[in-house]
Parts: sequence; structure tokens; C-alpha cells
Amino acid sequence: MLIELATRECDKAAQELGKSIRFADETEKKLTMLLQYRDEYRVRFEVNQAEGLSIEDYRNYQIFLEKLEQAISGQLQIVTDSKKRVEKCQKLWQSAEHKKMSYDTLAERKQKEAQRKESRRDQKETDEFAARASQNKQ
Repeated sequence: MLIELATRECDKAAQELGKSIRFADETEKKLTMLLQYRDEYRVRFEVNQAEGLSIEDYRNYQIFLEKLEQAISGQLQIVTDSKKRVEKCQKLWQSAEHKKMSYDTLAERKQKEAQRKESRRDQKETDEFAARASQNKQ
């Protein structure tokens, strides 16, 4: 019963770890996309600036770049938080796995002890049977 509970707990922790890893991967991909977009936008800005920009267009580029930087900063925080979540889930899974393994080990020891007792009892019965057979021959 304890082993079953520990197994379910371990499975649940593994599922949560998997979800957190997938989410962390997604957040990293979004960050990469934002960074690439910023770089591409800066290149376009520099090309357009070299060709000549109106003050309004220049200001619009700057405003958009600032908003893009804010989005990148926010995404960086999300990436950091998701990595922390992965670490937390990994520790929970490791703890659940250790607990399950401990229960498995205890159950295995108990089973081996029961087998040893049964072996001793069988050996004792065999010895007693042999002793009685020996006494009956005399």
C-alpha cells in the first residue's frame, strides 16, 4: 500500500517535472524569438536611418524598441522563474523517487526475511523428520 502511494506520488512528480521542462523550453523559445526580432528590427532601423528618417519615424522606432526591450526583460524574468520551477520539480521528483526506493528496499528486506524464516522452518522440519526416521530405524 505504501509502495503504491509512493509510486503514484513519484509518477505525479515526474509528470509535473515534464510539464515544467516543456514550459521552460517554450519560454526560452519565446525569448529567442524576441531577441531575433529585436536584432532584425535594429538592422531595419539602421538601414532606414542611413537612408534618412523623419523625426516622427525615428521616434516611432525608438518607442517600439523600448517596448520590445521591456518585453524581452519580462520574458527573461519568465525564463528565470520557469528554470526555478524546473529545479523545484526536479527536487520533488528526486525526493519522491528516493521515498519509493526506500519503501521498495524495505519490502524486499521483509520478503527476504520471510523467505529465510520459511527456509529455516523447512530445514528444521527436514531435520526433525530425519531424526525421527533415524530413531525409528533403531
